[in-house]
Amino acid sequence: MQLSAADADTAPMRVVSMNLCTDQLAMMLADEGQLISVSDIATDPNMSPMAEHARAYQINHGQAEEIFLMRPDLVVAGRYSDPVVLDMLRRLGIATAQFDIVSSLDQVGDRIREMGALLHQSARAEAVARAFEADLADLNSTAEGPRAAFYYPNSYSLGTGTLSHEIVTTAGFRHIAEEMGRSRSGRLDLELLALAQPDLLIHAELYGGASRSEEVMSHPALAVLGAARTQSNAQWVCGTPVVLRAIRDLRDLRERMGG
Repeated sequence: MQLSAADADTAPMRVVSMNLCTDQLAMMLADEGQLISVSDIATDPNMSPMAEHARAYQINHGQAEEIFLMRPDLVVAGRYSDPVVLDMLRRLGIATAQFDIVSSLDQVGDRIREMGALLHQSARAEAVARAFEADLADLNSTAEGPRAAFYYPNSYSLGTGTLSHEIVTTAGFRHIAEEMGRSRSGRLDLELLALAQPDLLIHAELYGGASRSEEVMSHPALAVLGAARTQSNAQWVCGTPVVLRAIRDLRDLRERMGG
């Protein structure tokens, strides 16, 4: 976590979050009235598992001017949040904190504790983190089940160095990216996917319209594969305790597949 100037002895009382993942952590841990605004994405049920909860807060669109007018004493953001906005807020005297993305399940507890310390809610954060870690330990299993592949519009596929990889393998699936030696995410040619013959294809929800990027998702070759299909959803996006739901859903699917 990167933190600009802030009074470590004083709890922030007007916190603004401008990132989907910090939105969720802050909503889980903040006292009533301590968090005053979350990002507009937090209210999108396709992206946010706490969309209903988020509607109780003022929405921001990640713009320096609107956030400054909210008179925050702390702004929390993600590692890749707009650096120009954050720099402007800092020059205006507003403390900011940037959280790294979560790429493995063992980092989830760390992020919970980091947010707890920042909000002066360490006891609450420790309880949430320990409950997550205990539940995760109960779910952990060896990835020896059916073989899974991620495939998204534009033939995009996920590598092993991702949170989604850990969700899949913790649920007991084998991820074909390991067999292919793909540690990074990126384009995966349809021919390579067909040769890999995965048992499960994981993709995002497809939207109506005529997007050329989504054409590959209806390619006849995918139908010939005969793989089961499921969708990644809002539960997969951020490193919070919500990922446990995604793991449980996949475990149920693996059992139905005979894995």
